[in-house]
Amino acid sequence: MSILPKSFYTRSDVVQVSKELLGKLLVSRINGVLTAGTIVETEAYRAPDDKACHAYQNKRTSRTEVMFHEGGCAYVYICYGIHHLFNVVSGEKDMAHVILIRGIEPIKGVEHMMERRGLNQLKPALTAGPGSLSKALGIKKELSGVSLLDKKSKIWIEDQGLNIDKNEIVAGPRVGMSTAEECSHWPWRFRIKGNKWSSKPNTVKYDF
Repeated sequence: MSILPKSFYTRSDVVQVSKELLGKLLVSRINGVLTAGTIVETEAYRAPDDKACHAYQNKRTSRTEVMFHEGGCAYVYICYGIHHLFNVVSGEKDMAHVILIRGIEPIKGVEHMMERRGLNQLKPALTAGPGSLSKALGIKKELSGVSLLDKKSKIWIEDQGLNIDKNEIVAGPRVGMSTAEECSHWPWRFRIKGNKWSSKPNTVKYDF
């Protein structure tokens, strides 16, 4: 397996990058503990026109500045004061495109993931949902901005040769976007069809 190169991330089409992240292996090495899982659910955000994006209208703050970095680094933020959510920055410098990783299928270091989540039984709740997977992998806000391009980093993504066919991808509206007006209906949430490690299906299905 090879680590994804910078050229994978710096493309301008964040929706395409979001779909192509499905099937890739997300790896973390935190305090010497290696954990990894196959990405099974993603969600795309695009500045400046996306009202659901933290950098809508190219808003630059201390939190969003990482989003304007060149693609290939992590953007991690805290949601509801509790959940650390891991995003992949994509696009060229100053584009502020990100992909939220919403679900992974655990592959390596499962026992460590379960310990971090306080679970004694292997079940989808372990890594289904962005807050759950970040906790399972040990990813916290302090890692925002770290490179995904080097195995010496604490987080990286590998190509494990698993190509997800277009017909195996389900697209639907993003989660919790009620205040994003027309952008709330954009079908930019992608899941591998039938995979139990993703979040619950949307009630509305879109073709793309």
